[in-house]
Amino acid sequence: MSTNGKTAGESYKKIKTILISQPKPERSPYFELAKKYDITIDFRQFIHVEEVTAKEFRKARVRPDEYSAIIFNSKNSIDHFFRICEEMRIKMPQDTKYFCLSETISNYLQKFIVYRKRKVFTGKRKIIDLKPALMKHKAKEKFLLPCSNLGSKDISSFLTENEFDWQEAMMYRTVSSDLSDLKDITYDVLVFFSPLGITSLYENFPDFKQNETRLAIYGNSTKQAVDEKGLTINIQAPAPQVPSMTMALEQYLQESNKN
Repeated sequence: MSTNGKTAGESYKKIKTILISQPKPERSPYFELAKKYDITIDFRQFIHVEEVTAKEFRKARVRPDEYSAIIFNSKNSIDHFFRICEEMRIKMPQDTKYFCLSETISNYLQKFIVYRKRKVFTGKRKIIDLKPALMKHKAKEKFLLPCSNLGSKDISSFLTENEFDWQEAMMYRTVSSDLSDLKDITYDVLVFFSPLGITSLYENFPDFKQNETRLAIYGNSTKQAVDEKGLTINIQAPAPQVPSMTMALEQYLQESNKN
């Protein structure tokens, strides 16, 4: 991925092109932003999920139906948990308890089970939100945590520190996408939403130099990954006045493209 050869310190140089490191959505405020400022906004997935096959999963010697409580931290974990169960011809018992980190995840679970509030417990966003429900069932339940190759550090730490009977189960992988076709393409702004996007950038382009390319970063963990690479952050969200990335970009565009 190339840049134009000047320093990132040139604030508010006019923006013509932006690359969002996510799949292209059907509808998005980014489209309105592109139209309003007459700029090009492209979308490209920097990371993707690959399944762990049932044959590979069996090597871990974990049977989902031997666990009475399942903890889900994402839609992906739900998809791959039930995929593995289907491929292994396992039917989860009706009285299995499910603990979901958020309402969005809990609602998604309805695609796979007959939803009953008595056996689905929902947090607000973090594992600590589920602590009362988890502690209540700690003594009687055996917990399974479906996850990717990256694991889930916060959940694992909580379960270990509180001495739960639990097991981690890798059912899918999050890996860098092939971006080789972007090698000779220049964008004025690159937008990242996770540390994995930064990892993918450097796996695809080990010699990446920021030069005058501006970076738009969402979240503290992404910021930390960028700082570790010694890159300059030009646009950041969330912030008090700009809770979303589109708002942060528009605030910047109001200055960079005002003439």
